[in-house]
This record gives sequence, structure tokens and C-alpha cells, in this order.
Amino acid sequence: MPSRNGAVHVATTSRLYKGKTYTTHLLRRTYREDGKVKHQTLGNLSHLPSDLIDVIRRRLLGGQPLLASDGHFEILRSLPHGHVAAVLGTIRNIGFEEILGSRPCKERTLVVAMVVARILDARSKLATARSIAEETAASSLGLELGLQNTDEDDFYQAMDWLLERQALIENKLAALHLEDGSLILYDVSSSFYTGTHCSLAAFGHARDGKNGYPQIIYGLLCNASGCPIAVEVFKGNTGDPKTLASQIEKVRKRFRLSRVIFVGDRGMITAARIDEEFRGVEGLDWITALRADSIKKLAKQKIIQLSLFDEKDLAEVTSPDYPGERLIVCRNPLLAEERARKREELLQATEKTLSKIAAATQRAKRPLKGKDNIGIRVGKQINHYKVGKHFSIKIGEESFSFRRKERNITKEAALDGLYVIRTSVVTATLDADSTVRAYKDLSKVERAFRCLKTVDLKVRPIYHWLVDRVRAHVFLCMLAYYVEWHMRQKLAPLLFDDEDKDIAETLRSSIVAPAERSPSAQSKDLTKRNEDGLPVHSFRSLLADLGTLAKNRIRIAGNEQSEFYMLTRPTQIQARVFELLGLSLSV
Repeated sequence: MPSRNGAVHVATTSRLYKGKTYTTHLLRRTYREDGKVKHQTLGNLSHLPSDLIDVIRRRLLGGQPLLASDGHFEILRSLPHGHVAAVLGTIRNIGFEEILGSRPCKERTLVVAMVVARILDARSKLATARSIAEETAASSLGLELGLQNTDEDDFYQAMDWLLERQALIENKLAALHLEDGSLILYDVSSSFYTGTHCSLAAFGHARDGKNGYPQIIYGLLCNASGCPIAVEVFKGNTGDPKTLASQIEKVRKRFRLSRVIFVGDRGMITAARIDEEFRGVEGLDWITALRADSIKKLAKQKIIQLSLFDEKDLAEVTSPDYPGERLIVCRNPLLAEERARKREELLQATEKTLSKIAAATQRAKRPLKGKDNIGIRVGKQINHYKVGKHFSIKIGEESFSFRRKERNITKEAALDGLYVIRTSVVTATLDADSTVRAYKDLSKVERAFRCLKTVDLKVRPIYHWLVDRVRAHVFLCMLAYYVEWHMRQKLAPLLFDDEDKDIAETLRSSIVAPAERSPSAQSKDLTKRNEDGLPVHSFRSLLADLGTLAKNRIRIAGNEQSEFYMLTRPTQIQARVFELLGLSLSV
């Protein structure tokens, strides 16, 4: 007869399925039958709290008591965890891992780790690797993803893997967030480069204000809501309009969209680009704005007159210079006041500078003399504030004088607050208000660049030398913003962001007028608390608050086999974050 005696224990198994680890805890009895060891499952304990499972395991292991004789617990390690759980949970909720690659692999997990790390605390890849390593872990990220034994070389290989898949990943993002007839927002920015080894770095327009450094340019494609779709890196001396052709080809051929509307600023979608890239292409429309000299020409032709704005602040006009196109003239009185104020300040600053030069020609000791010497000094200063065109100057051998060109200033002031939207989109597709709104939505791309470049994701400084690594780094930052964008949508009630934008839009007197904040957003601005009385945060400070929710590794004193993990109790705002994100907290 077989022996039915045996030891009862808790057996824990784990399996990886579609990128997610599933853990099962079974109560089993082990016994011998006919000389063979067999196992009988008595029950599934997986639904029980983890600490209770640990108690059952210890009691079955030789009757170990719950507490040591001295009754103390030891906290072996405490890892910041709440922010990791929030970002990782969002990544899994939006299917981000499947966007990266349909099959789980080490490279995909490493890319996820780099995206999370960039959102939490943007660092170099070396610093990221060290912050994940078990002995120097700065958070629970390495533990959650099983990456405690990786180094920077693993991350560099994952970057190479990511770059090879960039086109495929962008295609998936386009399929999720774009469709035929979509508005596509496109703009470029740049970051300075402090090294000398990357062939992408070149001296060009320094948007960061770092004039003495070479630049790297990147163009970002977003949908109408500002969700990032694709990014491309260009050499630092590439002109903005020259980046447009590759984006049109990408959208039309790779994304397979037959009808799209590109929205770009006046420096991007220029007259030359319209003639070369858009004109006569079926299904390809654009929305842009006219430059100041073109607006002056329309005013000179009497096509734009201030009487257009007697009753409304926008009006559609036509011009033979723009056949088959719509021109929507907008006038913002607040913008007009601001431009007039700024112009006057710049004129006064220029006058102050020029007055010093005039005084130098009249001083008693070592006066400034000679037309050439005076001219050189004036040439260096007159256009420092970009208003030199508004001054008439007279240089003599021993004198210098200047005066304002009041007539020119008056003519320019007449166009203050005016801008003209130029588009090929027919009225049946977008009326005047919707067209102006689409152009103003370029501010969403500007917000993306602010997040990429400054306090959030810090695309700069760029530490990489190899061209492909620089491209992979910028793409990685874009993917991090993609995850952050989704988090911001969910967490808006806890952020200073306006979650009632539809209500705010109804309060706006006109699409030309400045955007209004909804009453709830104004209340948050004033009280620094939301309608539930919880403190309102920036995205960065909210992540820092989540980081105080720790994952603690605990052991019963004197018992080496009794280690388990336990989370600190979440605060009210931490619990609300996970509620808004649709996540549950578990060890």
C-alpha cells in the first residue's frame, strides 16, 4: 500500500506571458508512492495577501513562529516605489510594451526601463544602469523588471535594437492615433551639443541660446491633441523648411494616409515649400501663416483694412497672389497692446545706447572722432534690439545724431496684433474658427519640446558620440513623452493642467482671443488645491510625492528565511493617483 504521509508546503511558481509575470502560490503535499515522489495540490493561495502567504509558508516550514523570540522585524532595504509603479502601470495599460515589440525580450525590457528612468530622473545611460543595479538601486525599477544585474553596455545594445525598430514603432503609433483626414502638427527644435565627434552636430540657429555650441535639430510630428507620433533627427545646420519633405513622405508612404492636413508655422511651411511639396498633390493640404512682409503687402493693396474688424476680430479675404487659397485675417487687441509696449521699450533701449555714442563725440577728454570710428561703434549697437530700421542716423567727422522714423513706426503699429492664416483647406472641411484653432494648436508641439528639453525629460545634454546613438536617444525621449502625455491626461485633476478644456473653450469670447482657464482650473490656480481639497502639483512634484511610497524588504529578526516585501501605507493623494490611472497597488 502506498504511504499517504507527507510534508505540506507552499510552492510558488512564476511564468512570463505577453510581457507580464504571473505568480501562483499553491498549497501542496509531497509524498512517496511505489517508490516515487509525488505532489498533491491541496489549494490555491494566490488570492490571499502576500504577508499571509508568508505566514503560512513559515508555519509549515518546521513550525517557525510568526515572530522571533525578541519579536522584532528588520527592514533590510527601503526602495522608492510609488512613482515606478505609476509609470510602469501606465505603460502596461496603454499597451506600450506591445508597441515596442510583440514578443518579450531583454532588449524590450531594457527600453521600458530607460523610458521609466527618463520620466523619473533623466540621467546618462551609465547613471541609469547604476541606479538600477541591485547594490546601488535608487528605486524599485530594477527589482520590478528583473534587471538588477545589467550594466551600461546592455542599455547601449537596447538602444541599437530600438533604433532598428523606430519605423515599425512609429507606424504603430500612427495607426493608433492618426487616420485619413487627420490634422498633423509639425515643428522642429534643436539642442546644443558639447562634444566634437558627432557628424550631426553643426553650427546653426541656436534655439537654446547657446550661440557658441553646435546644434542638433529634431522634428516632431504630433496629432491634433499633441500626442507624439514620430521624431526625426537632422544635422544642426539644416533649415526648418528643408525638414518638411521627409515628413510628408513619411506620412503619405509609410503611414499610408491618403488625406492629411499639415499644420506648420510661417518659418516651416513657406511659399517655396508650398510650391514644391504641396501644390497639386491630391489629399495633401496645409495650414500656415503669412510673414510680416506679406501682410504689409496685403495692407498696401488695401486687401487688409482695419474696418474689417469693426464687428469681428477675424475676416476671410482673397488675393490674386494666393489663387485658390483662403486667407483668414485675425486681430488680437491684447497682442497689439503687447507689441506696442515691447516696441516702445526696444526703441527707448536703443536710444539710450545711441545717446552714449553721441555723448562720446562731445566729451571734453578724448572724444570719439572720425566717420569710420563713429560708424563702427554705431554699427555694433544700432540693431542690437532689432529696431534699427526705425532710426535715421547722421554721422559727421566729430558728431553723431539720430532720430526716430515716426512715419515708419506708425505704419508698422497699424498692423500690430494682426496675423494672417493661409490655408488650402476648403470651408466645408474647416471653417474659419476651426482653421485658426488648428494653427494655434501648434502650441501643443511647443509644450512637447518644453517637456523634452527642460525639467521633465532633458533630451540635453547629449552624451553620445555615435550618430545612431544620438538618433536613438532622441527617439527614446520622444517615447518617454508619449507615456508622460498619457499620464497627464489621466492625472489632470491633480495637476495645474486644465481638465475642463471644453468648458474653458465655451468661455472664450473668440478663437482669436487668448485661451481662457475653466473655473475649476482658476480655482486650482488660486487655492493650490483641487475640488476634493487635495494639494495640486506639477507633474514633476507629483512624481516626487509618489516616490515616498516605499517598497520595504523586511525580515523577522533572527530568521534568515523569513524575508518578504511590504509597501508603506499610501497617502490620500497617492491613493488618488493610482485611482485616476486605473491601477491597483500590490507588492
